[in-house]
Amino acid sequence: MRRVLNHKLGQFILLLMLAFLLFQFGIPGLSSIITGTAAPVPAHLLWTIYMPLVLLVLLLFISANEQSWSEFKQPLLDLIVEQEPTGLVRLRRALLVAVPLLAGLVAYLLIRPNVSAPPELRSIHPAPPSSVTVGSETIDLRSAVNPYRAADGVPEPGALAEGRAVYGQNCVICHGDSLAGDGLFATSFRPRPADFTDPGTIAQLQESYLFWRIATGGPGLPAEGKGWNSAMPVWDETLSADEIWKVILYLYEATDQLPRAVGE
Repeated sequence: MRRVLNHKLGQFILLLMLAFLLFQFGIPGLSSIITGTAAPVPAHLLWTIYMPLVLLVLLLFISANEQSWSEFKQPLLDLIVEQEPTGLVRLRRALLVAVPLLAGLVAYLLIRPNVSAPPELRSIHPAPPSSVTVGSETIDLRSAVNPYRAADGVPEPGALAEGRAVYGQNCVICHGDSLAGDGLFATSFRPRPADFTDPGTIAQLQESYLFWRIATGGPGLPAEGKGWNSAMPVWDETLSADEIWKVILYLYEATDQLPRAVGE
């Protein structure tokens, strides 16, 4: 065991395994820094962002030195080209059988039909709570209206400009410049970020509903909304209540839509 750990390839494999365990099982502290919660990193982020980054960093570190790189790749070369009837040859033959079988098993598990009922009811727009607290301010979601929108529905120009700035600083990387859910990181999420230009999204909702969703993010969803696995972060510790109202103002104005009135 000590011999394996003293070898570059053994160290590489061990570090990959440790990184996977840290991300997968939600080590308290590390996971909360990455995801904002103590939950494990979502699988799509684990295999598309975090593990590839760990792999890249380890390979860059090992290949920075020619001697280290040669030591790292030598066992792999021996495994591929060794001709003598040694343990490496037997291992190579076993891998030639095991790897295709494993790939076939994984492919089967991915495409196998699953007709079981969902464990709980799901709702794309679950009912919000009666109130939400941002900072020291408690918002009554049943009657709240956007303080920066006039009675005739016209937004305050200054608040609208500030809302655009808040969106550009915090939201554009996921929801995109066009607000169509096509930001830089959009393809990394399942489901993708909401497309605000779709008339089936914010046009059907009251502004107080958007306030709740922005303030509490994915972790604030009730049980019936968890099935959508929202990657929306919690913003109530980053944005003030005023900033949330202003960015909501911008969402509707930029998409040329109007919110549902309170009581509808």
